[in-house]
Amino acid sequence: MIAAGVTELAPVVGTRAACAALVVSRATHYRHAVGRRHGPSAPRPAPPRSLAVEERATILEVLHSERFVDASPGAVVATLLDEGRYLASERTMYRILAANQEVRERRDQLRHPTYARPELLATRPNELWSWDITKLKGPTKWTYFQLYVILDVFSRYVPGWMVATAESATLAERLIADSVAKAGIEPDSLTIHADRGSSMRSKPVALLLADLGIVKSHGRPHTSNDNPYSEAQFKTLKYRPGFPERFGSLEDARAFCRRFFAWYNTCHRHSGIAMYTPADVHHGRTVALHQVRTSVLVDAYVAHPERFINGPPRPRPVPAEAWINRPVKEVPRA
Repeated sequence: MIAAGVTELAPVVGTRAACAALVVSRATHYRHAVGRRHGPSAPRPAPPRSLAVEERATILEVLHSERFVDASPGAVVATLLDEGRYLASERTMYRILAANQEVRERRDQLRHPTYARPELLATRPNELWSWDITKLKGPTKWTYFQLYVILDVFSRYVPGWMVATAESATLAERLIADSVAKAGIEPDSLTIHADRGSSMRSKPVALLLADLGIVKSHGRPHTSNDNPYSEAQFKTLKYRPGFPERFGSLEDARAFCRRFFAWYNTCHRHSGIAMYTPADVHHGRTVALHQVRTSVLVDAYVAHPERFINGPPRPRPVPAEAWINRPVKEVPRA
């Protein structure tokens, strides 16, 4: 060992020079030298205040008893004190549990189920819809109107919406049925995704979807990212110029939404679909429009090629797929 080499070299050149030559700290040299002279250190005696083995076994038995198996050490100490008995402090009980690898949640409480992460894919219109409900402020404080919106995930088109005075499973059922009939959806061709609100998980809506041959999907509790398209559409609505602080009446709210969704479907250039309108994508007009954009850009390049240092520009195509929670690819380990 290097430390042994220092011991042999130190009488010749000195301890400091020997340690420097062998790149060993003097503290390490002295520690090993003392160990070799005196042999292994004696075991440390137990402190006089430590619990005896029998006492530790008694405490562990009490913590394992049916009465205290789901109680925290603090609760155990307090209960025993009320009964005129003291075994050890709360901290000592935790040390005993830690020594036996038993530090965990001891309380008897509800375990929430683990919800699966929804992973949904749309490659064409009317394959995957998402829907949600948001509140619109009414004319006075604590009054609200409920806006129901169905959104096509692939095209971002809104096939159905409704403003009502309350959130109701019956109203949601009617909106979905009307939107499906208007779009001519065939059975077993559509998935409808929503969060876990009471209307979304209601029995009338579930039975309607089953009757129509529509697959239902729900996000995880308290996870807004599981319904991102509807949340983004609501943000577009509420940040739209002209969106009022409050609506004066139900008809006022409906009139505003009627104008908004007409603009949103036919005029709004959506960044997620290559700056086409939702109606263009939903109704299959993007192929012809893409050719028009390509032709215009080619003409611009021919007229001024020096302005395009990377060659002829090309318009962005519409994404071929839209995901809710794209699967994460696992990187293979080397």
